[in-house]
Amino acid sequence: MGSIVKYDSGIQSLRVGRFVSGGLRLKFLLNGQHEMKTLSTAIFAGFGQGLTNAPPPQYQDSIIKNDVWMGDEMMMLGGGIIENGVVIGARSLLPPNFRSEPYGIYAGSPAKLVRFRFSEKVREALIDIAWWDMPNLFSWVKEMNGCFTFDLTLDEQKTLEILALVKEKKQLWLRDHQQ
Repeated sequence: MGSIVKYDSGIQSLRVGRFVSGGLRLKFLLNGQHEMKTLSTAIFAGFGQGLTNAPPPQYQDSIIKNDVWMGDEMMMLGGGIIENGVVIGARSLLPPNFRSEPYGIYAGSPAKLVRFRFSEKVREALIDIAWWDMPNLFSWVKEMNGCFTFDLTLDEQKTLEILALVKEKKQLWLRDHQQ
């Protein structure tokens, strides 16, 4: 509610993955750079009368991958990549060309890595599983729902065993549903 996306159509875009969620009043300001190497940053062309400006620099596309949560009033500037499983704190500012690590928790202005959601081994296993890419996803999640509700921070060994089971079930599901 109250979120905005501002970009120059045909020049840059916002690509959003699966299972991305967010709070209120998110802002994605993907353009809006001003040339800072010229005499003035003013946009003289807006005054008419034949005035022109140097073309403004442009950000690359902005990408939000899968299974991301963005807190209330987060602001993302252009050219950034938010990796899988990331959590962005409320009122955080993602600077131009921001790059995150998978399953990181970021907060602040500018946003910085606070910590990771899980250990390195667990993060690697989650990236390998990429559960959001499953065909018939909701049927599979329903079948595996207990694994989705397990606290992955309690016991790393137990977590890795559960994730190995999830990976095995994913491979069986894919084999059985490829026909």
